[in-house]
Amino acid sequence: MKQLLHVGCGRSRKSNTTRGFDNLEWNEIRLDIDSSVEPDVIGTMTNMEAVPSESVDAIFSSHNIEHLYAHDVPIALSEFLRVLKNDGFAVVTRPDLKSVCQLIAQGKLFEPAYVSPAGPIAPIDILYGHRAQMANGNLFMAHRCGFTYEVLRDTLLASGFQSVVGFARSYCFDLWAIASKSSLSRNEMEVLARLHFPS
Repeated sequence: MKQLLHVGCGRSRKSNTTRGFDNLEWNEIRLDIDSSVEPDVIGTMTNMEAVPSESVDAIFSSHNIEHLYAHDVPIALSEFLRVLKNDGFAVVTRPDLKSVCQLIAQGKLFEPAYVSPAGPIAPIDILYGHRAQMANGNLFMAHRCGFTYEVLRDTLLASGFQSVVGFARSYCFDLWAIASKSSLSRNEMEVLARLHFPS
């Protein structure tokens, strides 16, 4: 069985990742800094020492790298690379600053951009973190850096990932990328994209 490390899982499970992971082929290992969400492993993205090197086949990282300071992002990505097997890959998704800034330029900083299970999300929440959760004491939700697709792609490559494909979904205000630890052909990356990118 393949091993999926669900980084910064929160309360989510494998069924909330991608259709490519949501099957019996993958065993999910949930990692989070917050013990209250009952992860399998308590840890941070910058120190996943409880996860052995080259022990997982894939990583799913949704809306959590932006919670790091910019100078910590390469440290987290080096940890991703360390725990991935040589043929492993990471699926990452996070807010798209370009589409969010378009709303801000229209004077909509506090107007809901969309409604999530946690309630309405305004551009200010996407930029700095969900205000309601932080007001309730969950300061893990603060955002400390941000990405456009080009910055995300270049950061993944500069950190040592060999192949990256991805795109921005401006209508959902998010970015998606798949990054492989070893060099893969365009066709191999497209196969992964069809499995793991939202349709």
